[in-house]
Amino acid sequence: MNREQVSRILQQHGAMMVLGLLVIVGSLAFDSFATPENAASVVVSSSFLAIIAIGMTFVIISGGIDLSVGSLFVLGGVLAAYGSQYGLIVALLLPLAVCGVVGLLQGLVIARTGMAPFIVTLAGLLGVRGLMLAISNEGATTYLVKNRAFATLGQGELLGLSYPVHITIVLALLAMVLLQRTGFGQNVYAIGGNEQAAAFMGVPVVRTKVYVYVMSALLAGLAGALNAARLSSGVTILGIGLELDAIAAVVIGGTLLTGGAGGITGTVAGVLLLGVIQSLINQVGSLTSAFQQVVSGMFLALVVVAQRLLSKAQRLT
Repeated sequence: MNREQVSRILQQHGAMMVLGLLVIVGSLAFDSFATPENAASVVVSSSFLAIIAIGMTFVIISGGIDLSVGSLFVLGGVLAAYGSQYGLIVALLLPLAVCGVVGLLQGLVIARTGMAPFIVTLAGLLGVRGLMLAISNEGATTYLVKNRAFATLGQGELLGLSYPVHITIVLALLAMVLLQRTGFGQNVYAIGGNEQAAAFMGVPVVRTKVYVYVMSALLAGLAGALNAARLSSGVTILGIGLELDAIAAVVIGGTLLTGGAGGITGTVAGVLLLGVIQSLINQVGSLTSAFQQVVSGMFLALVVVAQRLLSKAQRLT
């Protein structure tokens, strides 16, 4: 195995290796870590971030960034809880419709005008959060989930795992197929690798970018709706900083911030890695949850440096 192959394996599967190492260390250090209850807790709490991170993976591979997903997550939860009084279908379709329109507008502005995704989606972050505050009367009104079938979607279990975990697994598998086995996925990679060259090759750049941002917004809204079903209410204080967690999970999972490379498997490993770090900090007991952000930030910095070194090593071979 030559240096290029080793570098490529480390870049694509490094998060999975670190995740396995942390699981082993946690199992040896804490008796309550390697238990089915703790594993289920990590997986359930990670499922909502994973749904958002799946959409973010497409965005970052295409060379963009989406800072609005945290606000879309909380808006989706509020709209789902409000819509639940009219039934299960409305509770699901209302947040998807509104979040989908936001994603469509952001995608069109980014793809048509060439404006930086950072600026456009930052405006989306502020605008969507303002819309959520307007709907919830500055956060003073909390909408409760009134439809039992919708609540079951977030709280029910199958084979010992909650429904959101099963939904996350299905979405991850579909995203893997879409990214690796379809022309759309190849277009996303091509645009992220070199947008101008992709356009010369006939790749529909505008259409692909719009689809990517719509997908990201829809998944953020779906995650918010499922979280509202789990909590039985549309909590307005959630979602702050969630976009940074999603970006961190995607990058830790091996997706390049410059675009053109990455995958869903790495993203799922990155999400679980953040969840395991949180679980280990909880096991220690004397550390607050704020240390999770410190450790996650350190991991992110190390991964970015490692990606740069690995990319340089691949270019030299």
